[in-house]
Amino acid sequence: MNDKFDELTRSLAQSVTRRAALKKFSVGLVGMALACFGLANKAQANNRCNVCVEACMASGYSRQYCRDNDCGLVCNKPNPV
Repeated sequence: MNDKFDELTRSLAQSVTRRAALKKFSVGLVGMALACFGLANKAQANNRCNVCVEACMASGYSRQYCRDNDCGLVCNKPNPV
């Protein structure tokens, strides 16, 4: 446990160039902007589709059958923009 803490403190203590810090900051801002514009909603819709398909496949049906028939409304629902 102490080794992990020591590694963390060493990594935090290392100097970072201004360019690397700005790059990480800008990647974070882009991620937040994408989340605001609905990328997270699309991921949630895809997750609901996968959960439905997995539950259907547990009954012995194929993935394609489940996507097209039992989970068709969940998987083929247009994503909100």
